[in-house]
Amino acid sequence: MSSKERRDAYRITDLDGFHSVVPYIMPKRTEAEVSMRETFDVTELNKYMAARNAAEGTNLKLFHAICTAVARTIFLRPKMNIFIAGKRYWQRKDITLSFVVKREFNDQSEESLMFLTVQPDMDLNKVSKLILGDVEKVRREQTNDLGDLMEFVGKLPRFVLNALFWVLGKLEYHGMMPASLSKDDPNYSTVLLSNLGSIGCGAPYHHLSNYGTCSIMITIGTMHKELVRMPDGASEFRDIVEMTLTLDERIADGFYFAKSLRIAHHLFENPELLMQSISTPVDIEL
Repeated sequence: MSSKERRDAYRITDLDGFHSVVPYIMPKRTEAEVSMRETFDVTELNKYMAARNAAEGTNLKLFHAICTAVARTIFLRPKMNIFIAGKRYWQRKDITLSFVVKREFNDQSEESLMFLTVQPDMDLNKVSKLILGDVEKVRREQTNDLGDLMEFVGKLPRFVLNALFWVLGKLEYHGMMPASLSKDDPNYSTVLLSNLGSIGCGAPYHHLSNYGTCSIMITIGTMHKELVRMPDGASEFRDIVEMTLTLDERIADGFYFAKSLRIAHHLFENPELLMQSISTPVDIEL
């Protein structure tokens, strides 16, 4: 494999002077965080999914729609799928989403980390089936490969763990991390999502990690009713979801991030578009 390609990404070489030196000024992802809180009106989306579920017997959920909208936004705005490793910029080959699954809803229940690759031809139905299938598998089997690996590694002595993660850091710096250690690791996903709304929580800020390559963290709060002034001047209660996004500001500027959010808003307000493949362009003025 050449120096311009990793297993999971292609190197970006046509950088301006500023972006060439930024990884040296801010070498750590946690030094380059920018966080924004955004509210989304999901009233029409909820109505649409309820109608589809009733008519077709599907099990579409808000989280599935959010994952689909995020994946489509990233496909159409490829700078959102960039990461920095070894002080170099890389364009990720796939769109990958990760999140935590509670095996049971109680304090003692263990958590499993899910890692999904969203293909360009997928729509809301396909993403929903992918998520439901993987979640059901984890809850049925009470484990997954990453969980088994972490159970083993977590029992190693402290000096061994220090040495192990030093070696892993060097491998990552040079783009040589083995697929067996990164292919299902959420730290190597495009976006790590935390659906706190499913347990009745808000959407707090969540940091990025210096381990791995994940450049975007999204926390999702609980859905609530909010009185909103409509374009015609009237006010009505709408279904609102708050999300907090934490991003590595080195991968793109704030203008690019803000315009990307317009796609997500448009998809939630026009939910029938989520039944198109994520590779389908969205007809809005950015």
